[in-house]
Amino acid sequence: MKPLPEFNAQGDLPEGIHAGSLELVLVYFGNTPHRAVVARRLERIFTLASSTGHLARFIVFGSFITAKAEPNDVDIFLLMEDSFDVSKVSTEARLVFDHSAAQNLLGASVFWIRRAAVLGGEAATIAHWQIKRDGGKRCIVEVTKI
Repeated sequence: MKPLPEFNAQGDLPEGIHAGSLELVLVYFGNTPHRAVVARRLERIFTLASSTGHLARFIVFGSFITAKAEPNDVDIFLLMEDSFDVSKVSTEARLVFDHSAAQNLLGASVFWIRRAAVLGGEAATIAHWQIKRDGGKRCIVEVTKI
């Protein structure tokens, strides 16, 4: 797997969808004591989401994947397999799929849907997370299992 690109002058990765293993993402973005705390949150959420056996895609966006010195949280979009049933996962993993609980207890903004719910196709749904509030585009990082 190729390394993630360098930050630009504004402290962002180039626009687009970049892929990296969990280990690479943790090392690349968890490079200060504060960022290491946020990286551990991301790792915990990845582990919990993966423990369901139904994780299809794990997308990270927002300030954590920028050069911002102290991001407050990590923003995550999960695409789950159609067979995913949140009522059948462990109590701890269930926190990931409750937006308020994830924010308050796990330190992350987590959004998720099942593959069957995507509008315009999976690629368009993933690409949507590149759009900023001001309408511009940003990078997103897909965390791979390898």
